[in-house]
Parts: sequence; structure tokens; C-alpha cells
Amino acid sequence: MKYEVRVDNIASEDLYASYRYVATNDSPAKAEQLLDNIHKAMTSLETMPARGSFPPELQRWGISDFREIFFKPYRIIYEMRGKTVFIHAVLDGRRNCEDLLQQRLLGTY
Repeated sequence: MKYEVRVDNIASEDLYASYRYVATNDSPAKAEQLLDNIHKAMTSLETMPARGSFPPELQRWGISDFREIFFKPYRIIYEMRGKTVFIHAVLDGRRNCEDLLQQRLLGTY
């Protein structure tokens, strides 16, 4: 079965912020390569999205509606609803993500 993958506005902003940071601090070519690789990881969710793990921060709160896959060090946080995968965040795993996840996912939960 093939799933539709949708990226919400906040996750798109995450991608753009990562692009800007890498383009400014390394090179535009590296930033393009990063975005291409993250997009490939997101597109891979079209098949077998349930393979992602549950974010440990959310598991501690007893929440199992969200999953994650990695393009290290980036964490791609998503939710499956029917045949659609909604990507809610693309976070740099080197940051403390617990507060961000709580604000973004649980604020509207």
C-alpha cells in the first residue's frame, strides 16, 4: 500500500531554517544536498511508515500517535492517519527536542 506524505507548514519552516543555516555556515551546495537527502527520507515514508520508532520523549508521556525516522542528525517527526503521513517537524537531533516536541505536538494534542 502506498501512503501520501504531507509536510505541514511548521516542518517546511524547519527545512528552510536548516537550509539557511547550512548555506550560510558551509555552502549552498551542501544545503541543497542536505534538503535532497531529507526529502528522500520523507518520501520513503510512502511505503511502510509504521517502521519509524516512537520518540522517547513522547513515550514517557504515554503518547504513541507520533513516530520518527532519522537522517542523522535530523529527526523527522510524523503522524499516520489512514493512508496519509503528516510530517510535523524536522528537528536537529543535537538540540534538546523535548521542549519543542511538547510545544508543537502536545500544544495541539
